[in-house]
Amino acid sequence: MILKKIHFAIDKTIKADASQKILLKRYRNYLPNQSNVIVVIGGDGFMLETLKKYRKYKRPFYGMNKGTFGFLMNKFKTKNIKKSISKAKSVTISALEMHAITKDNIKKSAIAINEVSLLRQGKQAASLRILNGKKILIKKLIGDGVLVSTPAGSTAYNLSVHGPILSLNSKKLAITPISAFRPRRWKGKIVSSSSLIKIINLNNKKRPISAVADNVEVRNINYVKIRVNNHIKFKLFYDSNNSLTKKIKLEQFRNK
Repeated sequence: MILKKIHFAIDKTIKADASQKILLKRYRNYLPNQSNVIVVIGGDGFMLETLKKYRKYKRPFYGMNKGTFGFLMNKFKTKNIKKSISKAKSVTISALEMHAITKDNIKKSAIAINEVSLLRQGKQAASLRILNGKKILIKKLIGDGVLVSTPAGSTAYNLSVHGPILSLNSKKLAITPISAFRPRRWKGKIVSSSSLIKIINLNNKKRPISAVADNVEVRNINYVKIRVNNHIKFKLFYDSNNSLTKKIKLEQFRNK
C-alpha cells in the first residue's frame, strides 16, 4: 500500500505553532475515512488518545513528537513525511481490556494501550487481592495500588514504580505493585498475555480505589478484570533509526 493520503491529528494545545501551519500548507489533510495513514502530532498522551479515537478506521499511525518525551513518537518534521512513512518499519500492538464493577454494581469498560492501574482514592492504603485465572497470586496486597502493563507500556508508569521492561514480542504482561507496604518484598509478577487477571478491593467502604485505563478513570471499584483483547490491534510506523523495539532496549540500560 502506498500511504499518500494523510489525515493529521494535531493536539489542540499546539495548533498555534508556526510549524504546524507550514505542514498543513504543504500537505493536504484528508478526512480520516478518506486517508490511508493517520499522522499524529503531539505527545505520548495525545498519541494514546488518538489511537483509541481513530481505531474504528483501522488505519496505521505515524506519530511526530511535539510533547515532552515522545517515547511513542518519531521526531517532528515538516518535509519528506510521505517518504519517511514509506521507509518506516511497522509494529503491531494489542490493547488491554478492562471490565470494572463499582461498589454500586455499575459496569464500566475501557481499553488501555500502556497499562491499567488501581490506585487508592484517599488517605487509606488500598487492600487488594490479585488472581490470575482462579489462582491467587497475592491474598492481600496493602499499598498505594497495583498496575498491569503491556510490553509497549512497560517503560512508562510501570518502569517508574520499578516494574520490569518487557520486549514487544514477549507475549507477557507485568503485574507491578505501587508502594507496597505488605508484603514488602513482593516485587510483582510477569504473566502470560493470555492471562485473565482479576483484582478485588477487599474493603471498598474504608479503602476506596480507582481503576485507570491509560487516561480513563473509574472510581469506587469493587473489582476489575483485565485481559489482552487480541481483536483490538494498532499498527504504528517508526523511522528505521528510531524503532519502538530499539527504544525499549535502550531503556533497559538508561541510568537516569
